[in-house]
Amino acid sequence: MLANADIRSTAKTKGVRLWEIAEFLKVSDPTMTRMLRRELPNAEKQRFFSIIDEIASKRGQTEVSIPN
Repeated sequence: MLANADIRSTAKTKGVRLWEIAEFLKVSDPTMTRMLRRELPNAEKQRFFSIIDEIASKRGQTEVSIPN
């Protein structure tokens, strides 16, 4: 199973791209990818979920329909 699948899934559901999270954190895309390679501690995951919510709310989006 992919590490941090819950973060990736939440971001995808809310229409937030990983590069947007990287930009918010002021890190490069490759750094963001490396951060997600290994399972993060719960406190760090909560930080990511908050960032995803913030980015989504700035757009006025809460959920995106994803075709199968």
